[in-house]
Amino acid sequence: MCGIAGFVSPSVDAGATPEVMASMLSLIRHRGPDEAGYYLDDGVAMGVVRLSVIDLSTGAQPMADPSDRYWICFNGELYNHIELREELRSLGRRFRTRSDTEVVLQAWAQWGSACLPRFNGAFAFAVRDTVSGHLFLARDRYGKRPLFYSGYETSGSRSGEFLFASEMKAFQAFPGFRFETDPGELATTFAIWTPLPDRTPFRRIRQLPMGSFLTVRAGGAELTMYDELDLDVEPFTGSAREAVAFVRETLRESVEMRLRSDVEVGVYLSGGLDSSIVTALASGLSAHEIRTFSVEFEETAFDESDSQHAVASHLRTLHSSVSVSGADIAANFPSAVYHAEAPAFRTAFVPMYLLSGHVRDAGIKVILSGEGADEAFLGYSLFRETSLRAEWNDLPDDQRTARIAELHPELSHFGPANRARLKSLFEQFAVERLPGLFSHELRYQNGRFATRLLKRRADPFADLLALTASTPGYAALSPVQKAQWLEFKTLLPGYLLSTQGERMSLAHGVENRCPFLDPGVVRAAASVNLRFDDGSEEKALLREAFRGELPQSSLARRKQPYRAPGATVFKEQRPDYLDLVLSDSELSRIEGIDPVFARKLVAKIMATPGEGISTKEDQAFVFLLSTAVLHEQFVAGRMRHGDGRAEAELKVDTVADLRTLPGPRPAGLAAGGPR
Repeated sequence: MCGIAGFVSPSVDAGATPEVMASMLSLIRHRGPDEAGYYLDDGVAMGVVRLSVIDLSTGAQPMADPSDRYWICFNGELYNHIELREELRSLGRRFRTRSDTEVVLQAWAQWGSACLPRFNGAFAFAVRDTVSGHLFLARDRYGKRPLFYSGYETSGSRSGEFLFASEMKAFQAFPGFRFETDPGELATTFAIWTPLPDRTPFRRIRQLPMGSFLTVRAGGAELTMYDELDLDVEPFTGSAREAVAFVRETLRESVEMRLRSDVEVGVYLSGGLDSSIVTALASGLSAHEIRTFSVEFEETAFDESDSQHAVASHLRTLHSSVSVSGADIAANFPSAVYHAEAPAFRTAFVPMYLLSGHVRDAGIKVILSGEGADEAFLGYSLFRETSLRAEWNDLPDDQRTARIAELHPELSHFGPANRARLKSLFEQFAVERLPGLFSHELRYQNGRFATRLLKRRADPFADLLALTASTPGYAALSPVQKAQWLEFKTLLPGYLLSTQGERMSLAHGVENRCPFLDPGVVRAAASVNLRFDDGSEEKALLREAFRGELPQSSLARRKQPYRAPGATVFKEQRPDYLDLVLSDSELSRIEGIDPVFARKLVAKIMATPGEGISTKEDQAFVFLLSTAVLHEQFVAGRMRHGDGRAEAELKVDTVADLRTLPGPRPAGLAAGGPR
């Protein structure tokens, strides 16, 4: 795991280029604290900060292929690098290292962009072609690793300049760059809980969508999709028993591949089914005892430690946890927001920030987690609700009532009054109102409330509607498949894998890997979903596949959404930065925010007991506060380093300066040679 950054700019003085490049890397060195290096050529610079996980001694970057035509800065892991290395060797490719970075580079040299569908990994990388002069940027198919850019494709950029980085904060070091909040993108983010796949909260900055690559040429860039999410796969043709075995074996292979590492691999253990399955498989495949890590909450309503300890004890893992209080969340909220770089609708990412610090202190660089299981195997109640709402008008009333009663077995308080309220809602939302967004219309009501924080009154769903309308094959998907597509394209990459996942882990130099987001696992899930049960029993095939390997309490336990204390934390703790939303003058500084509605919301939150704050009010408040903190850190330029720590001077280990080569470049230039 690493962080990358770079630019194409004829306006930066050649003598200043190394300093600018080093400054950009210094702002993301938390992603790769082990090594740093950069590549320089006429008007082009790119660099990397490295977290050494595979080939610790000879995997330094930037790296060149044997012909010195292609140079790469790579962020991520290629899990099938062993298999691809052998295939490339059979084609005559010669390797100088054991690193997966060189496999990516040699694959690019052999196949060009056609190599991308062959990759099974979590990655974002930049390749410079010294012959054509082109720069290529690519991102993995599920958006596990981030990659942001500014220029050419974005409005308002200065002619001839193009910037890219794993985290937007690196742009702060580029001469003349300024962050500006984009009210239109805030509206979309508040409405659907996350930026769209190619967007950010800031003007002139975009992110490379998952499953795509960008070709940067002189004065222009072209975006190409190399992978489209395919949920409508051929159905599994075997028996239910064979389907169980198929799912289990596919997951086993995925975990085995993600245990490939030259450093120890641990597991995040939440106590739920998904992380318990990953822990069980890792324990069976690892040559040593697996270390597991979890969050415990002082507030019992959010704590799942009993389930975590039951699984850890059953599987005999070396378990440790970090205990999180409301005071901890309040104290670390600005730091977590600084690393997230996007507004958040809940505080659950802050405990994950604290957990990754605990993992790093324990000496672990790589962690496995259960993200993606609910999206792939229809684990959310959202999918059951969508199925019921889609059939609503064809069901007799007694079946409607019975199906509603089965929706939320995990909620002990889901009684007759709750069922009656939900029945009334379903009757209102049994007919699609937003074309293509039927599954999420109930959820988006909370988002509509949050958009009242903004002066802009345009349709916050317009861009999402345009995206689904322009996606080939989307209209033909079933309602449940559309719900999956929306989760895979919005909340999963935009929040779960980023704000709550990768960004919190890499804040402390910890790489997380997601076995459920293996292409084979996602295809396997799509082939068996809803074919051997009616969907009423959450992830029935997964439970059956691991019966006997996990505690019965884990198999019987229904999904408990991971939550953390919300608005009440801030009203109880009263941190200094709360003034950003308590002060009229501070609120008025944030472009696009409606200070009148914001003041009313904040006043109500401050005056209302916790139990009286609705979910939509809580989410809107956290959105407002995180937006205010982002503005303070990025737009106003204060609190630059969110955790209060000064960045240590970056030590650059590797420099490849092609500007110094006289005449034609000789073959065999040492990749990443010393200065």
